[in-house]
Amino acid sequence: MKMSLTTTSKLHNGVEIPSLGLGVYKVEDGQSVYDTVMSALEIGYRHIDTASFYENEEGVGKAIRESGIPREEIFVTTKVWNDEQGYENTKQAFQNSLDRLGLDYVDLYLVHWPVPGKYKETWKALEEFYEDGKARAIGVSNFLPHHLEDLLSDVKIRPMINQIELHPQLTQVETREYCKKHDILIQAWSPLGKARYLDDPTLTELAEKYSKTPAQIIIRWEFQSDIITIPKSVHAKRQKENADIFDFELTSDEIKHIDALDQDKRTGPHPDEFNY
Repeated sequence: MKMSLTTTSKLHNGVEIPSLGLGVYKVEDGQSVYDTVMSALEIGYRHIDTASFYENEEGVGKAIRESGIPREEIFVTTKVWNDEQGYENTKQAFQNSLDRLGLDYVDLYLVHWPVPGKYKETWKALEEFYEDGKARAIGVSNFLPHHLEDLLSDVKIRPMINQIELHPQLTQVETREYCKKHDILIQAWSPLGKARYLDDPTLTELAEKYSKTPAQIIIRWEFQSDIITIPKSVHAKRQKENADIFDFELTSDEIKHIDALDQDKRTGPHPDEFNY
């Protein structure tokens, strides 16, 4: 089967999520995010990841609605921010996100960070959105095994995804193994490590071998490692480049060499040290 931007991974509830999508963190609302999403959809992306914290849901929704693409063909993710958490607050936050997006439902709703003392109540609200059909899938973001262990002890519905910072210098093996054991798919944010080490010799040598860029090598490594990934770019040329990873395959040895770049090095905060 030919892999492409419509290639999907299956969540444990049977919902299919495109394995490669577009992230829009720090893309300004209005024309900027509208153009960014529109160009991605024109290229063939069918998975858009936003959040209330990004303050660009309105522009994202407008592009989706005006793209001419049937709503059911586009996978839309948004998230509840830390100061919106707790059962009642989350119900309001979710409705606010739907209103800003101008959509009747989202495909995936995530708890953005494991706010101590709140994420369990937040999760109860997410279970309701799922049962009501307002969210086709629900999940968490930035949860470590101990957060998941705590959450799973008290849920009706298991998270379907854990979106975490993940790139070759932060491979998060322990969290990935825990999630695999519990049938929770992994999604990578900051999948290119904010482009901080694209000149690494392992990546540049592979890029040369396959006539690709180091960024394409990383995205392919994630794809072959069963990691859903959402690289961000506001430029159509780069969006196209990020999607051009389906015409080559890394060997198992090459995957191991990239795995070995891990330094437990984050570009964002550690979930246990975040200033909640």
